[in-house]
Order: sequence, then structure tokens, then C-alpha cells
Amino acid sequence: MATDEKKPKSVGREILSWVILIAIAVIAATFINNVLIVNATVPTGSMENTIMSHTRLVAWRLSYTFSDPERLDVIVFESPDGEDILYVKRIIGMPGEQLDIIGGQVFINGSQTPLDEWYLLEAPNNSLADQSFQIPEGTFFVMGDNRNDSKDSRGLGWNPWENLFIPVENILGRAAFSYWPFNRIGIIR
Repeated sequence: MATDEKKPKSVGREILSWVILIAIAVIAATFINNVLIVNATVPTGSMENTIMSHTRLVAWRLSYTFSDPERLDVIVFESPDGEDILYVKRIIGMPGEQLDIIGGQVFINGSQTPLDEWYLLEAPNNSLADQSFQIPEGTFFVMGDNRNDSKDSRGLGWNPWENLFIPVENILGRAAFSYWPFNRIGIIR
């Protein structure tokens, strides 16, 4: 006569099953966070209104595996000065380009037409000085969407970057979506 009664698991087997489950979860989370995504926070208003301050977001690490970064991509990158800080900014200038900021507008390679910057929070104020930059090969010029309050490749702010240009190897991924706070969940463009 067969019975369908289950044998109780031993305490040791139960503990082992939990240890294995936790180990798998830790390995999976480590893989996801180091190979697939970057978690980042925008601590200031430098990217408003595209990304509000204190927003948490995810960037895809594999974004540039088969393609190069493009102008206007919002990226997460490591500090150009070697600090242990992640920044979130928009690519404005590409490697090898001449970039001029005149009257708060961006001009690329001597163009008479300014870059269409539909995402700006407000027009840059008149206190921003006209500037010109020659972007070295292998680097990018980035700016925050809130031009009047952004530490970026222009060398502005209370503690400007010593190295204004972002080396391609510092780019960790393209910002994909925000997930916190919940009222700011959305795709980043």
C-alpha cells in the first residue's frame, strides 16, 4: 500500500535550500548591476525638467556595445576627474567637433543654425559667457538640461571639473527610465 504522505524536510536541508536561493539571488543581482544596468541618482536640478532632482534611474550598460553614443543621448558616466561619482548629463558635442556657445545657444562646427534643444528647462540666462571648445577625439562634451544650474563640460560651478571632456571609456550607459519616486516613473528622452 502506497501513501502520498510527504516526508518532512530535515532542518539542514531546509537551511541549505535557503542558502542556495539567497546565493542565486545575490549572483543574479550582481550580474544585472555590473553587466546589464547602472543605477544612478540625479541629486541636483541640473537635468530639470527632463529629470527632476532626487530621481533614481536605470541606464543600459549594453547601449553602446554595437553602436556609438549619439548627440542628445542622456548618459550616465563616471567623473572625468577620477572621483567616485556618477553624473547624468546630455551629450552635446561629439569627438573632433568645434563647439561654440554664443548668447546661450550651441553651434556645431561653425554652423549658422543653433542646435535644436527642445528639452531645455528655460533659455540660458545672460550671465553665461560665450565659450568655444575643440572636443578631442575619443571624448564627448556634455551639458545639463538646466543650463543655468549645471556642473558640466563648460567648466562651471563651485567645483568645476578639471577635465572638461568625457572619455568614451567613462560612459557607463544610456539613461533609459526613471523609477523613483513613483510619480516620476517614465522613459528618459
